[in-house]
Amino acid sequence: MYQLIELYKRWRGYEPICTQQLPGAGSNRVYYRLTDADGLSVVGCIGTSRDENHAFVYLAQHFTKCQLPVPKVLAVSDDELRYLQTDLGSVSLFDAIRAGREAGGCYTQEEQELLKRTIRQLPNIQFRGARDLDFSNCYPQSEFDVEGVFFDLNYFKYCFLKATELDFHELKLEADFRLLAKDLTAEQSDSFLYRDFQARNVMLSHGYTPCFIDFQGGRRGPFYYDLASFLWQASAKYSDRLRCELLDDYYEAAQQLVEMPKREHFDRRLSLFVLFRTLQVLGAYGFRGYFEQKKHFIDSIPPAIQNLRELLATVHSEGQESFDRRYPYLYGVLRRLTELPRFRHNDVVPQGSADGCKTTDVNPGQSHLKDGPASFSKYDAQGPLVVKVFSFSYRKGIPEDESGNGGGYVFDCRSTHNPGRYEPYKQLTGLDEPVIRFLEDNGEILTFLDSVYRLADAHVSRYIQRGFTSLMFCFGCTGGQHRSVYSAQHLGEHIHQKFGIEVHICHREQGIVQVLKNV
Repeated sequence: MYQLIELYKRWRGYEPICTQQLPGAGSNRVYYRLTDADGLSVVGCIGTSRDENHAFVYLAQHFTKCQLPVPKVLAVSDDELRYLQTDLGSVSLFDAIRAGREAGGCYTQEEQELLKRTIRQLPNIQFRGARDLDFSNCYPQSEFDVEGVFFDLNYFKYCFLKATELDFHELKLEADFRLLAKDLTAEQSDSFLYRDFQARNVMLSHGYTPCFIDFQGGRRGPFYYDLASFLWQASAKYSDRLRCELLDDYYEAAQQLVEMPKREHFDRRLSLFVLFRTLQVLGAYGFRGYFEQKKHFIDSIPPAIQNLRELLATVHSEGQESFDRRYPYLYGVLRRLTELPRFRHNDVVPQGSADGCKTTDVNPGQSHLKDGPASFSKYDAQGPLVVKVFSFSYRKGIPEDESGNGGGYVFDCRSTHNPGRYEPYKQLTGLDEPVIRFLEDNGEILTFLDSVYRLADAHVSRYIQRGFTSLMFCFGCTGGQHRSVYSAQHLGEHIHQKFGIEVHICHREQGIVQVLKNV
C-alpha cells in the first residue's frame, strides 16, 4: 500500500487525503479509491502478477487511442505491479439492473435500454479494438486455441463434474472434448475476445455511459464467446424475447464495422459457444464454490444448471447435429448431470418470477440422502489427520512416503527466482530473514504459494471430513535449500494455523524436523 501511495505522489505531487479499499472480485488484484482535497479521485490497483498488469496497461492504452470507453491509465510503477487509472464511479451495470434480476428477469424499459446500449458497444472493442493490436502482450495467452479450450473443459471435468460423483467413462468424454475443441477453433478470427464480458465488468459512467473494465484476460479469438458470456450469464435470467432483441442489436451494430457471417451460421456457431461457456462457468463455480466455499458461487450453480437444462432441451428439439448427434457421449453425461437429485430436489420458483426460472435452496456441494454415501474408502473415519510437509533437492530424489498412501503432492519451485544464484544468500536457507525478504520482495513465490494454499486447503478440509489419517506435501528445488524450504515452512504453518491439526515439517537436505502439535 505504501508503494501505491508513493506512485500517487510521483504522479500527483502530493499524497491523497483519503484512501478507500474497494470491494474485491474473483482475482487477487486489490483496488483502492484515492481522493485528493478537491474531491477528485482515481483508482489504484495492486496486482500480484506483473504479466497480468502489463496486459491490462497495454490494452487500456491501446483502447484509449482507439477512443473506446475504458479507464485511462495515469501512472504505472517501475515493476508494473501497481498502476493508477481514471475513476469510472461505483455503479456497475450489474448494480443498475439488480431490481430486474431479483424480480426473476422482469426488466424495466430503462434496464433493457442499459443492456441494449451495452451490447451495441461490444463490437467496438471486439473489432475496432483489434485493429493494430499487438496480441503478444495478452495474458496468459495471445490467442484462443485448442489448448485453452481443453484447459476450460478439464476445469469443468475436475472442479465440477467429478465433485458431483456422477459416473462417466473418461476416455469417451475426452473423445467428445477433442471434437468440441476442434469445432470451437475451426474458424479463424482476428477480433478481440474480451474473455470475461459480464455485467459486473461494465461501469456506468455518469449513470448511463457503459465503460469496460477487467479486460486483462482478453486475447485474439471468436466474438461468439463474449456474447455467450453476457447473454447466458446464469444469474441474469434474461427472457428469450429480451435475449433475441439484444442479439439483433449486437448483430446490427457489428455489421457496421465488419462483414458478419449469415445469420443462420451465426446462430449455429453461437449455440456451440453457449455450451462451451456454460461448462467453463460451471468449472469456475465448482472451484470457487465447492473448494473455496464461497457462497456467491455456490448460489450461482442452480441457475447455471437450469441454463444447461434449457440449452440441451432446445438443441434436442431442434435436432441440431452439433450437440446430441455430434457429441453423443458428452450430451448424455450433461443430461444425466441436470437430472441429479441435488439439482432438482426442492425446486422453487422465486417470488415475482415471470419466466419460471427455478432455483434450489439445497447446497449442491453437499451430498443428499438420495445420492447415497459420498465416499467409499476403507480409510474413512480413521482420523485424526496428520500432514507431512517436505522440502527436498531434485538432485537427491523425491522423499519417500512411509504411510503407504502413495505420496500426495509434489510441487516444483524451480520456476521462481533463485536466491542461491547470489553470493550473500549461498550460505543461508529459506528459514533465514534475508532469504525470506528476497523471495517476498520478488513476489513470484507468493503467487506460486497462493495457488498451492487454495489446493491444499480444499484437500485438507476434505480429508478431515472423511477421517483420513495421512496427507503429504513436498516442495522441490535445485538444492533443497532456499525456495523449497521457504515454501514447505510456510505451507506447514498455514495448515497448522488454519486447521489446528498436527503438521510435521521436514527440511530433508538441511536435517531439520519440526512438529506442530494439535491445537
